[in-house]
Amino acid sequence: MRNLFLAAILLADSVPAGASAPMPDKGDTAWMLTSTALVLLMSVPALALFYGGLVRSKNMLSVLMQVFVVFSMVTVLWCAYGYSLAFTDGNALIGGLSRLFLHGTVDAAHGSYAFASTFSKGVPMYELVFIAFQATFAAIACCLILGSLVERIRFAAVLVFVLVWFTFAYLPIAHMVWFWAGPDAYADATHAGTLDAHAGLIWQWGALDFAGGTVVHINAGVAGLVGALLVGKRLGYGREAMRPHSLTMTMIGASLLWFGWFGFNAGSALEANGTAALAFLNTYLATACAVLAWTFAEWALKGRPSMLGAASGAVSGLVAITPAAGNVGIGGAFAIGVVAGLVCLWGVTGLKRLVPADDALDVFGVHALGGIAGALLTGVFASPALGGPGLVTDWSTGATGYPGIVVQVGIQAKAVLLTVAWSAVVAFLAWKLADLLVGLRVSEEHERQGLDITSHGESAYDH
Repeated sequence: MRNLFLAAILLADSVPAGASAPMPDKGDTAWMLTSTALVLLMSVPALALFYGGLVRSKNMLSVLMQVFVVFSMVTVLWCAYGYSLAFTDGNALIGGLSRLFLHGTVDAAHGSYAFASTFSKGVPMYELVFIAFQATFAAIACCLILGSLVERIRFAAVLVFVLVWFTFAYLPIAHMVWFWAGPDAYADATHAGTLDAHAGLIWQWGALDFAGGTVVHINAGVAGLVGALLVGKRLGYGREAMRPHSLTMTMIGASLLWFGWFGFNAGSALEANGTAALAFLNTYLATACAVLAWTFAEWALKGRPSMLGAASGAVSGLVAITPAAGNVGIGGAFAIGVVAGLVCLWGVTGLKRLVPADDALDVFGVHALGGIAGALLTGVFASPALGGPGLVTDWSTGATGYPGIVVQVGIQAKAVLLTVAWSAVVAFLAWKLADLLVGLRVSEEHERQGLDITSHGESAYDH
């Protein structure tokens, strides 16, 4: 079994249609386009509805607006410079500028397209497809952060923060975790060391992240917590009821997240193959296990199960299986789902009481903690002794092996710690800059009235 890192590619020369070089498979292309659309669905509308249902009705539209605009903004930034900095050769921390504004990816007038590597030798994909797929990852990562700050953050502050954090946190982490030369570059073992030295730092360490446990979830969860600490608690927090105004909307959002996540995880195989099938089923199974673990644990602790708990359990399972989806066997999916449900339940109850922050929608408790649990457990259940695929130890021959659970978990932990520290520092500086330029928080009067009217001049509901 191959060691699958989501976005490790070798930027290939443009190859005209009909040339003798290997061409992208139509089935793979169709699957990746479908996966891209599914990940887009995860933000617009899934995450927007999931978050929107959890706030009070006077702030529903503001959440929809934040997600909708941030997703669009990051997509534009990704195509302008983000993709180039994340997925071209630069150094161990950041890429270069060769793909600014997607330069060199397509010559539509002559029908020629640049190819990118998949994880199989001689099996390319259209670089444009890969760019679009990765754009949705970057966009949803930025949108996830918003849940920590709802009901009191200035819309302008959100946009300033996202611009800075995306550029200096998301792009470097994505490059460090996912950039490498691609399998076709490893024609023989002679140049393997040189090729490895040009890869991202965390990839060089050998950390496994199939679809974004570090890059998306830990990264965003930490940034959300830092923001919640700096913005401060909502007026009346801990004294007034701040119940979700529509758990129906939240359930619909969670269900659409589960549906779209198949593109997120199974699409990360970059081909329509057995690894995609494994990632698909692991995603399906781990999420169901997390729902049950959270529901029954909550039932035992509080005397009754809740719809909010079931929906949160689903998201926790989806988050935790993300780094592991194609890197563990079926047994790993069972275990990771159960652990995720229990860990994240503690994260939004016990841990939340210990942290002096109003992480309104539990972005840290679910996404950061779930991502950390999934990243560490990937190091355990990737072991062939526990039904996992191991990892590729020699890309020139395709030989596989495994360094041992203790060693791999240590590598995973190092990747987690770097991600936490990097995101926290950048987020702190980004929030401070936003505060300096436009101010972080709306006025007390506007907060009490609700952000729908005061920030956007509209209401989600007319009744």
